[in-house]
Amino acid sequence: MVDKSELLRSTIFADLPDDQIAWFIGQSRELRLKAGDVYARQGDPADAMFVILEGQLQGRGELGGETIIFDLKPGDVTGLLPFSRMKQFTVSGRAETNSRALRFPASLFPELVQKMPELTKRLVGLMSDRIRETTRMEQQRDRLAALGKLSAGLAHELNNPASAAKRATSQLRDILKRVRDASHELGRRDLTAAQKTEIEKLEAALTQVDGPPLDALAASALEDELDSLLRSHGQSDLWQLAADLARRNFKPEALERLFATLDADTARAALVRISASVEIAGLLNEIESSTSRISDLVCAIKEYTFMDQSPVQNVDIVKSLETTLTILNHKLKRGVAVRRDYQKIPLLVNSFGSELNQIWTNIIDNAIDAMGGKGELQVRIYREDDCVVVEIGDNGPGISPEVQPHIFEPFFTTKGVGEGTGLGLDTVQRIVKKHRGNIQVRSKPGDTRFQVWLPLAQDAK
Repeated sequence: MVDKSELLRSTIFADLPDDQIAWFIGQSRELRLKAGDVYARQGDPADAMFVILEGQLQGRGELGGETIIFDLKPGDVTGLLPFSRMKQFTVSGRAETNSRALRFPASLFPELVQKMPELTKRLVGLMSDRIRETTRMEQQRDRLAALGKLSAGLAHELNNPASAAKRATSQLRDILKRVRDASHELGRRDLTAAQKTEIEKLEAALTQVDGPPLDALAASALEDELDSLLRSHGQSDLWQLAADLARRNFKPEALERLFATLDADTARAALVRISASVEIAGLLNEIESSTSRISDLVCAIKEYTFMDQSPVQNVDIVKSLETTLTILNHKLKRGVAVRRDYQKIPLLVNSFGSELNQIWTNIIDNAIDAMGGKGELQVRIYREDDCVVVEIGDNGPGISPEVQPHIFEPFFTTKGVGEGTGLGLDTVQRIVKKHRGNIQVRSKPGDTRFQVWLPLAQDAK
């Protein structure tokens, strides 16, 4: 038999009149559970509310594809609550130890609301807390999923230049040995000052050329000419040098001067060293380009997260948007062209910069997905009165009129299971409102545009 003092120990039932407590107990059924017993199963019709009286119970289920587990102790209320729209139990309830609980049927909720208004008020508050916690968990999952996608893309973007730099440094070891051997060979020969000057001049000309590359047809013709020239002087195995010379638009006349100055063996040693030097110059350029790309990406990541910067500051909207485009470049470069239209003067918004980047990331990522990874992304930034307007558009299939009213609702998504949580645009709207801004969307097939209005910083007006 359930004693009313057991219910009064719960904060939900504390201070309620005795007659109301007695009525609640009278309409409930006591459950005596052994360890391992299940009192509610995920997927079954949600038809009751449970009040834990004694023992230790556990709830377990899946939320958004992830397993969640939580403990229930005496005094906790679980199951269906008044005014809840839950149709099926979202988790299973199991007794961890020998336990007792009260089962109150959902069919009596209308009577409960009439007879126990204070309890009803508290249960609605409990349901609101549950919704907030569930939303928080989903938002955290959404952020982690978004972070995972960005991390995977950035890892790929960083891996490409890192691999190129690693490959180039590995090749440098072999080429430096060739340079050393060729230099030793030249050192054994009694070269005049004029001969040394001619070698150094040719080497410097080849390693420092920085003009526009020849087109493929012209480069191929020049390579054949240089290869024929080398063969005519007995150097039939230096075809790679001919290719390197052609890529740098080197004239055959300069090569003729070298053969005119040196004997065949000395010219060969000089050409081997020159060839290696040319390759070294190319590899150094590749390493410089790769490490610069890595540095740019790291800089973009720091700007995207506002690492080492004050939390709230005046943020340049153009710079914020460009940083986001850099971070999402791994998705854009697969087939999305970006068309920019920026106002030239800086437009500043006082903000948590990383939150603004969340806005751009969610909208742009959705646009890329809508276009199937191929199309045109239009980005426009301009000033309207005391606001900066960021317009992000795409030429995808558009958002249907039936879907448009719901796109900012929490957990609403048109993506398949496991592809979206429905919190991206909800997050966008919350951040925009937090900044006292506004967001609008206009969509038709081939033209979808999100407009974000944000108040300019005071010193930017």
